[in-house]
Amino acid sequence: MTTRILICDDSALARKQMAKALPPGLADDILFAGDGKEALTILRDQKAELLFLDLNMPELDGYQVLEHIRSEDLPVLTIVVSGDIQPEARERVRKLGAIDFIKKPTDTGVVSRLLEEYGFYRPSELEDTALNDASLHSREAAAPEISVSLSDYLQEISNVAMGRSSDLLARLLKVFVKQPIPKVAFIANSELHMAISAAQRAENYSAVCQGFTGAGIAGEALLLFEDASFREMAELLHYDVLEGESVNVEVLMDMSSILFGAFIKGIGDQLDLKLGLGHPTVLGQHRPVNELLDHHSKREEQLLCIEISYALENRDIRCNMLILLTEDSIPFLEKRLAYLVD
Repeated sequence: MTTRILICDDSALARKQMAKALPPGLADDILFAGDGKEALTILRDQKAELLFLDLNMPELDGYQVLEHIRSEDLPVLTIVVSGDIQPEARERVRKLGAIDFIKKPTDTGVVSRLLEEYGFYRPSELEDTALNDASLHSREAAAPEISVSLSDYLQEISNVAMGRSSDLLARLLKVFVKQPIPKVAFIANSELHMAISAAQRAENYSAVCQGFTGAGIAGEALLLFEDASFREMAELLHYDVLEGESVNVEVLMDMSSILFGAFIKGIGDQLDLKLGLGHPTVLGQHRPVNELLDHHSKREEQLLCIEISYALENRDIRCNMLILLTEDSIPFLEKRLAYLVD
């Protein structure tokens, strides 16, 4: 028994991992889409029976794709595969018609169990077919090669780590955290303030930073918190006092503890590496972003910068998290990438 399968994800690494997680011989022809628009074009031509769908994508995100599938009555069953593991995200996709949810990174055992449960995969049948049909092996060997860049690799592992930090925040505060697409850039330290999106806005920010290290990797995490968000966040955190400089610092420290801890652990788990966090330091309060990042402008080294803009749905609360990896971390990351895509 074979099934026509479409894998839709803007990450080349995620598409490759999902394809590798499928049981051997399951699909006659695996199709790939890099965004929601491309996926809908394929589905409208009825070229796929089963869709593995990411949520966090440009153009059309996964929620919008599910809405189109339902409104256009497209004949496909959808399993969402996402790093956004908030309970509300799972509930929303089920209401939109997804038959199930798989959290990233994909696990072969979980994928096989789900496919068997929904009748797409019968192990004994496929084993018999594989023994009698040598062309299955040639079809697998002829599967399209997906190239993965270091930037794409970092974006995808950041996406998964972001999902963990957002899930923790959502559960603690009983909110829904909007999931952005992580931005990855290789920039000079002195140009950092020009590269991040927060610097394009006029608002003042307060910032806290925290270093982290592991075998072969080192960097710094920064949290830029919009001044206008402090009071509402203090309410969500159930503080007795909602205003004042000491309250603002406490909000900064609590938010950095929640977001940094979960995110850095998520990165470390995917790299199979224990990352240690240093002590948090307040960089400054109520200042433009370029002033808060002034301590970086005097250093000439190159950085790998990962930027994530967090926002809470129906709340006027926004903050930016920057993960700054040193040049010396690149060889280790490239080695991990080579191992993953082998």
